[in-house]
Amino acid sequence: MEKHKAVASMGQNSLLLPAWITASLLANDRLKLYLSVLQSAATHAADAQAPLPDWSTELRQHGQADLLWLGELAANAYMQDSLLVLPQIETLTQAMADDLETMAKPVCEFADAPESEFCSRRGHWLAVLERLQEQSGLRPGDLGSLTHGEPARGDSLHLLVMDLHKRLNALAAQIATENIDGAHVWQIEPDDRPLIEAFMRGLQRTAPLKFGHPGLATAVTRHGKKLLIQNDIGTNDAHVLVLEVQGKTVRLTYSDLHQVRFDFFRLQLEALGFTWELLAPQTVDGLNQGKPYVLGHATLQVRQPAALLQGLEAAASRIVFLIDWNRARKRLQLFVSKPLALEVLTHCAQTDVGHMGWLLAGGEQLVYGAMQAVDSHAFRVGERLDQVLGETAARQFLQALLTEASLKLRQQLPTAMVQDEARLLLARAMRQRSFEFDLLAEHAALQHAIATEVCRALAGDNGADPAQWLQTLGRAKAWEHQADQILSTARERTRRHERWLPLLELLGAMDDVADTLEESIFLLQLLHTEPLHGLPPAIVQALQRLADTTLAAIQDQIKAIEIARHLSQQANRTDEEAFLQALWRTLRGERLCDDLYREARVQVVHELATQPVLFGLANEVAAALEEATDHLLRAGYVLRRIVLNPGGVVA
Repeated sequence: MEKHKAVASMGQNSLLLPAWITASLLANDRLKLYLSVLQSAATHAADAQAPLPDWSTELRQHGQADLLWLGELAANAYMQDSLLVLPQIETLTQAMADDLETMAKPVCEFADAPESEFCSRRGHWLAVLERLQEQSGLRPGDLGSLTHGEPARGDSLHLLVMDLHKRLNALAAQIATENIDGAHVWQIEPDDRPLIEAFMRGLQRTAPLKFGHPGLATAVTRHGKKLLIQNDIGTNDAHVLVLEVQGKTVRLTYSDLHQVRFDFFRLQLEALGFTWELLAPQTVDGLNQGKPYVLGHATLQVRQPAALLQGLEAAASRIVFLIDWNRARKRLQLFVSKPLALEVLTHCAQTDVGHMGWLLAGGEQLVYGAMQAVDSHAFRVGERLDQVLGETAARQFLQALLTEASLKLRQQLPTAMVQDEARLLLARAMRQRSFEFDLLAEHAALQHAIATEVCRALAGDNGADPAQWLQTLGRAKAWEHQADQILSTARERTRRHERWLPLLELLGAMDDVADTLEESIFLLQLLHTEPLHGLPPAIVQALQRLADTTLAAIQDQIKAIEIARHLSQQANRTDEEAFLQALWRTLRGERLCDDLYREARVQVVHELATQPVLFGLANEVAAALEEATDHLLRAGYVLRRIVLNPGGVVA
């Protein structure tokens, strides 16, 4: 008689519980693998070109290298009308049923405390799997009912597996024969202790960042040559981490319902030297409402034992940042774009700050309160921080706020102090905001690009090739259109915020510069259209001097805008002087262009008095270039009025 049967015959099931739990944890891994194979099969059946994972490595890890039919099942799946046909579905569903029985056994058959809810759910899904054995495939809805992870949609096999996993963690804590730095441990070897201590050292270093939130319970046991470390991320998150340590290799298994959170954690571990193997299929429209869970393995292989301990410690220190991560992301996206929210969360993880302090201090209400207190006119309902402050300033504000919230709550300071800090940080960001200057700088850069094309064309870069002139005109039109879009953005903002009126006036003048420069390129292109063949060299040189001076004036305008971006009420005299000098050079450029315009007109009269078409077009080119500097002069005066006031220099 086998030992476990002998023990059971004596009525001492509690002595079997550690072995049952170890077997259950291995069954959990296999069940997740089976569900991933099913999803991969559905993806491949819907799109025969979809790549299929190589399951052989995964099967060997689970000691089931003989079950290569799993990969064949996915590769040979196909759709027959609405039925997903799966060869060997009977074998698969039987394997799933066997592992479900194994996984549920400690919970449902522990004599002292059988749990009826889990037993009932186990019975239901065993019946479902038995029914599926009699089919040749999965009908519409079958796959979703097995794999979905959303409790609001009702129970699923996937949900049962995850709930059982959490309950097994609790049972593991109850039967643990030892506690090593907070980890519940049983049936380990002496050499395992340093590994467990390293993992717990990393976990405890960042654990305070969860601020009392449930989660991070750790259970450790050994299965053959592998040390198994599992960590319960949190009661509100339906995912658990499992690490296997064997020799000088750490292998971490992680599944998640949210692709973005999975990617966040994947990047965190890649920075530590882990490599990833993703096993879950890609999301397919109509499959599980587009929300299959993501499953992957991260592997760290080292040469030295010290590196193994460092890797375990570092990996453990990242787990806390998964707690309530998705809730934090969604709340941050109320104020910034999704990519920017991910940048904030990544920064706060890399700096060991986290997001839980911010959530506990009020989260989005903390930011809304600061917005209302600092400038209720600047922020309107539904308007995001990055739309008012600009992306850079909004990201910096949120990163600073999450940092301050974490620091102050760890010091057990009242949340009222965090609220005050939020207002101070936002007030500072409002004073330093540069979004308006971002638009000005972008528009000025477009002016510069068009003016550069004018200079290049007059310098002879296009030659006499009509195609080259058309390409030059096409580029100028595209840039002029982008400049118009910036002006449209300012007009839209002016409808909501009157404070944008001066900026709209400035952009309007700058847009007139872009329009007239684009017009000058059109006229030059026209001069190289049959039967015309350009202008005499003397006139081209006169126009070139005019264009070069216009370009120099635009460059000075760009310098003035960049200096103005950084001016504040505490600006030093050097900054103020540099701003005024750049403005003065812009004004001087306009006066110089007046003289050059007259010289160009005189040259046109001398050279083209008997050629009325060329005479008129040459005059129009010169007038357009001179008019551009007139608009630059007007823009310079508006910029000066925005930046200077009787009280000094303000941003």
